[in-house]
Amino acid sequence: MLALTRGFNLNWKLFSNSNLSKTLIPSLITLPLMAATPPSVSSPTYSTGSPNHVPRKHVGTHNGTFHCDEALGCFMIRLTSKYSNAEIVRSRDPQVLEGLDAVLDVGGVYDPSRDRYDHHQKGFGEVFGHGFSTKLSSAGLVYKHFGKEIIAKELQVDEGHPDVHRLFLAVYKSFMEAIDAIDNGINQYDTDQPPKYVNNTNLSSRVGKFNLDWTDPDQSPKKENEAFERAMALAGSEFLDNVRFHAKSWLPARSIVMECLATRFDVDPSGEIMVLKTFCPWKLHLFELEGELKIDPLVKYVLYQDDRSKQWRVQAVAKSPDSFESRKPLPAQWRGLRDDDLSRESQIPGGVFVHMSGFIGGNQSFEGALAMAGAALKL
Repeated sequence: MLALTRGFNLNWKLFSNSNLSKTLIPSLITLPLMAATPPSVSSPTYSTGSPNHVPRKHVGTHNGTFHCDEALGCFMIRLTSKYSNAEIVRSRDPQVLEGLDAVLDVGGVYDPSRDRYDHHQKGFGEVFGHGFSTKLSSAGLVYKHFGKEIIAKELQVDEGHPDVHRLFLAVYKSFMEAIDAIDNGINQYDTDQPPKYVNNTNLSSRVGKFNLDWTDPDQSPKKENEAFERAMALAGSEFLDNVRFHAKSWLPARSIVMECLATRFDVDPSGEIMVLKTFCPWKLHLFELEGELKIDPLVKYVLYQDDRSKQWRVQAVAKSPDSFESRKPLPAQWRGLRDDDLSRESQIPGGVFVHMSGFIGGNQSFEGALAMAGAALKL
């Protein structure tokens, strides 16, 4: 039996000893590795009890060819308190499914009161909500109803903690929605043109490759269930990786950007220059927070120190997260200049460079970088 925890025992060293974790988000001082017992995947005949005599729950999904959504859904539901000891039963027999505690991706019923999470039936149109409109797969349904519990356990906080809700939305946006869309046949882009290349490296494609090959002489239910276990392990490990990334990296970065955004008027009276006191991935957070907080005017330049050179960077904010065009590029007369030539042209000492596109520049000191940003706003 393949152990589900294989590959999960990662040595996650969070920022618990840093001043950042103690001042910005004390609730995330530690992130425990969520325990996951090895899965038991069976055909319709199954045991009714566990060695400690606690009645064992049974979660059903269909047999035959499997997809990412039910593999991930089965993994996630077993992270909950209700189904932590559950056995996975793979069958399409309605009588077998009716007797199970939960059923995913089969059965033609969506009824969370009975833990039925199919999405194939006529008239189904459930979405995640919170501004998302992609139709849910069985994985999305499990995440919608159990995701906050899973995340709260990972953070060791109550489900009502605001960090849980933030991660609940962020993980759906960055990870879960694509699985829902792919399983429901929703294209990423509206286009009538064929793709310029084939991409079979996404998680859904990789999970699909675990299905038994038609040339394999052993097509037995046992072999198929073993393949499904591997699919669960892969999908589950990437799900937990995503949750932990958002907990240990995304969330503290968001806190830093929020704090720096709140103090931008202390930097420059225009409010259009923001200084990152601690460097972190800031771009997506800035766009999201500007929208959430209805920031006006928008930030034009972000200043931060280069950890290697200790020089300061002046980066022009892009018009959108995926755009190469800046809201206000650094002045054309500075672009392509370096060192003394830049200092003379800008009349600001300590110039290092300005990129030919004007999206970024540098200065030897914070004062020089701030002067460059201030002057660029007026030019």
